[in-house]
Amino acid sequence: MKHKTDNLIALSLLVVLATGLESASSEVDKSSTFLPTIISKKAIPSKNQPGMAWIPGGEFSMGNNDPTNIAVCGGHEHMPDARPIHRVSINGFWMDKTEVTNEQFEKFVKATGFVTFAEIAPTKEEFPTAPAANLVAGSTVFTPTPHPVPLNNMYEWWRYQRGADWRHPEGPKSNLNGREKYPVVQVAYTDAVAYAKWAGKRLPTEAEWEFAARGGLSGNIYPWGNDLKPADKWMANIYQGNFPVKDAGKDGYVGIAPVGKYPPNKYGLYDVAGNVWEWCSDWYRADYYRQLTMQDKNVSVNPTGPTTSWDPAEPRVKKRVHRGGSFLCTDEYCTLYMVGTRGKGEVSTAANHLGSRFVKDAK
Repeated sequence: MKHKTDNLIALSLLVVLATGLESASSEVDKSSTFLPTIISKKAIPSKNQPGMAWIPGGEFSMGNNDPTNIAVCGGHEHMPDARPIHRVSINGFWMDKTEVTNEQFEKFVKATGFVTFAEIAPTKEEFPTAPAANLVAGSTVFTPTPHPVPLNNMYEWWRYQRGADWRHPEGPKSNLNGREKYPVVQVAYTDAVAYAKWAGKRLPTEAEWEFAARGGLSGNIYPWGNDLKPADKWMANIYQGNFPVKDAGKDGYVGIAPVGKYPPNKYGLYDVAGNVWEWCSDWYRADYYRQLTMQDKNVSVNPTGPTTSWDPAEPRVKKRVHRGGSFLCTDEYCTLYMVGTRGKGEVSTAANHLGSRFVKDAK
């Protein structure tokens, strides 16, 4: 995704589509076996961390099989960037039980005076030829379409909205009244890093995030199992209805939901599928998993991601990993709420379905 100020006249959009590595799919699909997760037996630290769950660490199979091969709700994207499935070992850590909320982020802003990226207008020095009317602060907002549209052009439902920021998630006419327990959104990568530093935490690596989201289980499609609706019960805030026209809200919420409204996974983490995307610390490379397996390592230990970013859809744009999907994910268009799948976004881009949660190392 381009820097928002590189895209003032066009839209600044958050790309979370398949990476287009279809030519490599036959190679990476050779490794498609999930082995059992091995949970570390190290003792839980004696000092609890408020609002955080202990993630024990261990060894697990990371990645995802081709979702198009799944009979029910498998989606339409092959997602080759999530393969090959590979073994990873990580140390234990603490992780926020929920996504960071508006009231938590407000405490950070009041304590530090921090100004988020979406609140800063681009300057004439940066863009001398841009009309002054376009040099305004804002961010990316999902906008339902009045009628069905082809799902191959996301410009149909995303727009750059002047005045959209964490206090005004959908633009100047929106606010946070009654949304104190909702996840903060319109948070760019740099904003998330600043909050983490203030809170004495850090963003999780992609490997840590997936280990935690899987909850000690191996190879499941979702954090809770392989049935999207066990016992006909919705387990996550995702999109039902005719995307992008109308969210039917069958899961109890139209659009974003307060944190913690769906059952937690086995580690006590809420909303690791759906609701809002979450930043990870890793650079995004579509071929990163393939690179790891070519290093002839049986197990990757505490991987922190590649040293450079590469998305074949936008090779010149630097992106970080997103995980978990959002309330806009649907089996019609985007099934990235599946636990082993990957999203990505340009580091200065925010959106009204993008938030974060953080981790803390054991001492």
